[in-house]
Amino acid sequence: MESAVRESSGGVSPVLIPMLFVWPCGGTSVFMSGSFNRWSQLLPMSPVEGCPMVFQTICSIPPGCHQYKFFVDGEWRHDEHQPYMTSEFGIVNTIFLTSERNSFSGVPAPNVPPPPMDVDNNEASVHLPQVSGSTFTEAAGTILEADIIASRLRVSAFLSAHTAYELLPESGKVVALDINLPVKQAFHILYEQLTNRGSNLAEEELETHTISAWKEGKAYLKRQVDEQGRAFSKPLVHVGPDDNLKDVALKILQNNVASVPVLHSPSNDGSFQQLLHMASLSGILKCICRYFRSCSSSLPVLQLPICTIPIGTWVPKIGESNRRPLAMMRPNASLSSALNLLIEAQVSSIPVVDENDSLLDIYSRSDITALAKDKSYTRISLNEMTVHQALQLGQDSYCSFELSRRCQMCLKSDSLHKVIERLANPGVRRLIVVEAGSKRVEGIISLSDVFKFLLS
Repeated sequence: MESAVRESSGGVSPVLIPMLFVWPCGGTSVFMSGSFNRWSQLLPMSPVEGCPMVFQTICSIPPGCHQYKFFVDGEWRHDEHQPYMTSEFGIVNTIFLTSERNSFSGVPAPNVPPPPMDVDNNEASVHLPQVSGSTFTEAAGTILEADIIASRLRVSAFLSAHTAYELLPESGKVVALDINLPVKQAFHILYEQLTNRGSNLAEEELETHTISAWKEGKAYLKRQVDEQGRAFSKPLVHVGPDDNLKDVALKILQNNVASVPVLHSPSNDGSFQQLLHMASLSGILKCICRYFRSCSSSLPVLQLPICTIPIGTWVPKIGESNRRPLAMMRPNASLSSALNLLIEAQVSSIPVVDENDSLLDIYSRSDITALAKDKSYTRISLNEMTVHQALQLGQDSYCSFELSRRCQMCLKSDSLHKVIERLANPGVRRLIVVEAGSKRVEGIISLSDVFKFLLS
């Protein structure tokens, strides 16, 4: 029996055991990946001579509990003829190795031919070591939790060491509105400049209401009044250029806002504050991506598939009653019901799906500004206009680039690294998780979801 460790330059390293992996179910392009390489690399598999339906590869792996899957013609699959279990990755094949190679049949040693395969009906069976499901789950869960904790600590340390000043662009544009500006004029400015908010008041009301009156009315509706029944305004949520990025991100999350102004006062008493920038989670995420791009291995959680970590909102599985349902709607739903659902679900967007729950489009709160086009809000009824019609109304409001980025998708097998790289792009605030091929909606991951996960 070979020792479990070797001495090398005064250190020790685990023995790597060559292991034969076989995919017996055919395909054109076959790869495999597993927990032993942190799911970060797809290993190519070669067809067996004389058996074109059988693919194999030999990979050296350390002793311990491992899980793996096969990537066949663009889809993740497992082999039912080899040990498997259901885990956070879905159904995965499993293997449990100790340093005692000879205690397991089917574990080839160096320079020893691989074990024979019995080919029958295009199937191959390889005697792989059995795995204890409970042992594997406990070990894998411990490793996963350790990776998450280590990654969170490194992200927190990075954000705490950098300030909002680093978010300021060399040149940029910030649109500020006078509080006494009529709401109608502000609505059209938002449509033309920001494409961010909208109104459902009548034309005459938009002419007469000012922004200050609007905010006071909202305070009454939300019961933000003092003991005398007078409306009071919430204090302005803002940050300073010297505030660290972790505090900026937490302030955005805690106040449930999309961005916060970065204010600077040249005077000691804090008066005459100047607006420098609007800090957002997207800008902070871009800083994280830029910093860790060359050392992504220091954040092991980035290599994990998103379906294995507690992030985002997902469609409940059959039998799950404790998970909040994912809000979706049909294209023939009324615009009024869509707006009510946005408010009730407390979300910024809702996937528009067909009868099979396949993604067609997405309706966001920002899409309401399309009603400002040609004063469409003066001629429509929210109860009569459908979501499909409302989306068509806004199609001309977007250039081809904006249309391509408004409905971004990903797969549940995608790594967190791939997801945050896409969310860091300008204008991308969420990714819809879909099933490969059918585009059936499986979940949503937003910018705020990423930061809630990283800063938990």
